[in-house]
Amino acid sequence: MSSSAQALDGVSDEQLIELLRRARTIAVVGLSPKTDRPSYRVAAYLQQAGYKIIPVRPASESVLGEPCYASLEAIPAEIVVDIVDVFRAADDTPPVAAAAVRVMGGKRESAGLFWLQSSIVHEGSMTIARQGGLTAVQDRCLMVEHRRLAASL
Repeated sequence: MSSSAQALDGVSDEQLIELLRRARTIAVVGLSPKTDRPSYRVAAYLQQAGYKIIPVRPASESVLGEPCYASLEAIPAEIVVDIVDVFRAADDTPPVAAAAVRVMGGKRESAGLFWLQSSIVHEGSMTIARQGGLTAVQDRCLMVEHRRLAASL
């Protein structure tokens, strides 16, 4: 296994490329409306890369021109969420992982990727996501990984 695959929690570059190719919609939990925040910069990059961004932020009406939802479960069922990208404190992530399983788990059309951003590590959340049938990555920036793999997408 390559070092990059090990760094991505056992998810190989090939698997990640396939998931990113299949993905169309990314729910960003904790997306800030402040342009200087990492969550905003990452979501804006992903939006410019062609993904539909779904902000999950109870305190805002819209971010990046998209309506905000109070929770993952509040996203209308007809919207297929492919990736849940999380910008929350590590201790806040287990309920998010459980919600991601409820929203994406078992949906054949969903890419089913649960992602904890850089510096967010929670093995319990990884276990919840994986046991729910999701691919899970932690402590990595989705924007950085997308840029790294962009030539293969």
